[in-house]
Amino acid sequence: MHANQKMANNRDETALLCGGTAGIGLASARALLSAGTKKIMLVGRKPARGTAAQAALAAEFPGADIRFFAADLGQPDGAEAAVQACLDAFGRIDTLLSCAGGDPMPRLLHETPLAELPRIIGGTSASVLLPVRAALPAMMAQRSGNIICIASDAAKVATPGEVCIGAAMAAIVMFCRALAIEAKRSGIRVNCLTPSIVRDTPLYDALMQDAFAGKLFAKAENLAKLGVVVPEDLAALVLFLSSPAAARLTGQTISVNGGISAA
Repeated sequence: MHANQKMANNRDETALLCGGTAGIGLASARALLSAGTKKIMLVGRKPARGTAAQAALAAEFPGADIRFFAADLGQPDGAEAAVQACLDAFGRIDTLLSCAGGDPMPRLLHETPLAELPRIIGGTSASVLLPVRAALPAMMAQRSGNIICIASDAAKVATPGEVCIGAAMAAIVMFCRALAIEAKRSGIRVNCLTPSIVRDTPLYDALMQDAFAGKLFAKAENLAKLGVVVPEDLAALVLFLSSPAAARLTGQTISVNGGISAA
């Protein structure tokens, strides 16, 4: 059977998209729905943005059951509540996309207040990793699951101004690699996607409005000779990783950066 046929034939599943109300998460929801996924739970911190995203998707995909749950995924209670809301609504979680990494701004380390380091490193990684831990028992019980985390190439490429961000992203990458080895015994796959700059996202707008970050990423964009990445590029890979065509792919960290680097 061709890989595209495999993808199309196995979409009667449930997807939990943490950070799914904008950017990569929202594009991934649209890709999954377009492929036939019928049960989607979006999670985000901002109720207004979440309900707007839910309404837009519901209008575009009237046959799907699309829910929104507001939660702070950087807190254990918020992550647990989001996962439980999905389980209460749909009874299982087949795909978990965790991409609520926040919007940390690049800064040279000596210009970063000492008190900010725990928030930048711990907060950025926690909001991606806590939902994974919260969903793991349910996936283990059902003996299947597909986990995809979004980090960034800062985990792989040392860049001035991204000392703390790189530390947070490296934590996400190693978390996914090690969990992939643990979770394979339960039929669970774990992979990580690491873009560089991603246009058409709230983070992109914030970065480009910042004097230091805007200069840093303008240089990066010039290196993207294959084109600057947009959310739909990541969403296409999320769709593939959630499909039977990727059934034997786990523990991988995949860069999507338009040629900025060969990370």
